[in-house]
Amino acid sequence: MGKIVTPLLMVTYAILSGCVAALVWRGGSDGGTAMAAFIGTLGVCVAFHAYATQKMSEIRITKDIDLVRDAHRLMVDAIDSTQKDMIELADRVQNQRTSRSEELTSEVRMLEDLVKKLGESIEDRLNEWKSAPAVVVPLHGTPAQNAREAQALALIETIREALTQNRVDLYLQPVVSLPQRKTIFYESFSRLRDATGRVLMPAEYLNVADAEGLVPSIDNLLLFRCVQIVRRLAKQDRRIGIFCNISLTSLRDEVFFPQFLEFLSENRDLAGALIFELGQDAFANRGSVEARNMAKLADLGFRFSIDKVMTIDFDLQDLHRSDVRYVKVGAGLLLEQLLEVEGKPALKFLKDIHAGDYAGLLARYGIEVIAEKVESEKQVVDILDIEIGYAQGHLFGEPRAIKEQVLAETAPPAGFAKSTMPQLRRRA
Repeated sequence: MGKIVTPLLMVTYAILSGCVAALVWRGGSDGGTAMAAFIGTLGVCVAFHAYATQKMSEIRITKDIDLVRDAHRLMVDAIDSTQKDMIELADRVQNQRTSRSEELTSEVRMLEDLVKKLGESIEDRLNEWKSAPAVVVPLHGTPAQNAREAQALALIETIREALTQNRVDLYLQPVVSLPQRKTIFYESFSRLRDATGRVLMPAEYLNVADAEGLVPSIDNLLLFRCVQIVRRLAKQDRRIGIFCNISLTSLRDEVFFPQFLEFLSENRDLAGALIFELGQDAFANRGSVEARNMAKLADLGFRFSIDKVMTIDFDLQDLHRSDVRYVKVGAGLLLEQLLEVEGKPALKFLKDIHAGDYAGLLARYGIEVIAEKVESEKQVVDILDIEIGYAQGHLFGEPRAIKEQVLAETAPPAGFAKSTMPQLRRRA
């Protein structure tokens, strides 16, 4: 367009100059004057055109410079913003690394303390055994007694080695919704393995450990290891709740519990995935210390469950106040309570309401009923008849050990157990 406009303007200037020259000539001037008028007018037009073109060019250049400056300013702002974001990102990464390092250090330190405490307890008991005349001198004890003591010593050493060598497995059993049978929760079981890989059931060692005062230390260590592993599992699927056993000894341990509470406060995101479980007798026999510590866990968002139920006539207000949100009742016990009143199913201790309303009654206190130890399809039908929404048992899946790599991720650093665990001495 610019290439056409300029020639057209030149033609216009020439026509305008010709008109001026014609007017001068008609006014009586001679041809020379008319020519001078033509040239003068054309010169003025060309000069004006040059001036206007220069001004327009200057304006255009000024606008271009302003645009470049604006673009430069935006680029500088973007660079500054990017640098700030990069600095903040670097700070966050560094803080996360520092926090993670501090968390692991705290976690390892707590694990070391637990193992060390257990080692000292075992060492103290062994020293007592060794200094007892009835143990050292065969005349003060029968061969059978000596054999039992030697067997107990070997078992305690096996426990110690299993804990220090990280031979602690976590078994999970599904808890399903009914009637869909979709896995909603898992119950966790801690199991120890000896050097040959054989699984040690709690019944094998608890009597010996209890007699020697080692159960509190074992409970504390197994509970901590269980929570450690559950934390790994929760990162994979936080929708799944996991029941983890906690003992009264752990709740009232003045050394262990404050450290454990601090550990959970740093991992309170587990509150939606971790449910602490107590036996009915343990819950009923809890003291003020245990109740206060349960309340501290509840303040962090953790919930509780009751198992080993012997009677289903619960104090619902007490359960609700204590943040108990689940009760596990054996299918056999639950169905034994059924009777027929005026042709309708009822419970022996609640004859005035329909048996199907029992779960709804507990639900009004925020408590869900889980039928456990379900072994047959007939039991499932009977449980559905009384509108129980959750069930657990071998019918839905046996306890299975979780993958070894998950356990490996929660293992203590190699070699620390040797430095913190006193070496046990065998008696001659």
